[in-house]
Amino acid sequence: MLTIPGRAEYEEEVKKSRFLARAARVESAEEASSFLHEVRDTDATHNCWAWRIGDQYRFSDDGEPGGTAGRPILGAIDGQQVDHVMVVVTRWFGGIKLGAGGLVRAYGGTAAECLRRAGRLEVRPKIHVGVAVPFDQIGAVYPVIERHQVRKLSESYTDGGVSLELEVEEAGEEGLRQALRDATRGRVVFAQGADPPSRS
Repeated sequence: MLTIPGRAEYEEEVKKSRFLARAARVESAEEASSFLHEVRDTDATHNCWAWRIGDQYRFSDDGEPGGTAGRPILGAIDGQQVDHVMVVVTRWFGGIKLGAGGLVRAYGGTAAECLRRAGRLEVRPKIHVGVAVPFDQIGAVYPVIERHQVRKLSESYTDGGVSLELEVEEAGEEGLRQALRDATRGRVVFAQGADPPSRS
């Protein structure tokens, strides 16, 4: 998944109207709402916005003619092929009407340029894997963890051995499980189920 590494902004003047696009990485609808409330200017004419988080998306024209602001901003997000992103474009009216086509170009264009300047960050989904290892096999497990670049979240001791909570890239989960089985001759036990993918 590609997203943006942090916040970005871009400003442009179109026929005396000022358009200020601000983008941020967001992980939930609540974060998107919080970002909107943080950056919206109540003295501006419009604060139009859109966000996408995986299959979820929302947008708002905030009083502009339907389809001329929020949808083009969402189109810019999709066109830049980024995810977990929100863009707010604030407009201060300059006295000259832009027409529907002009609004689409202004909102979509400033949002796209803002995202172009933001840079890119690749995020790979990660999951948690619970592992129980007998004491006499623990020495075989640690090299596997290092080799697969797994992050150890917790380690606790039980009567029969050691319980580990590991974080691994989703794509590497099966390879890790098989490597642990091989290293312990099948004596490793995995916790039932896994946490849903976490993004970092």
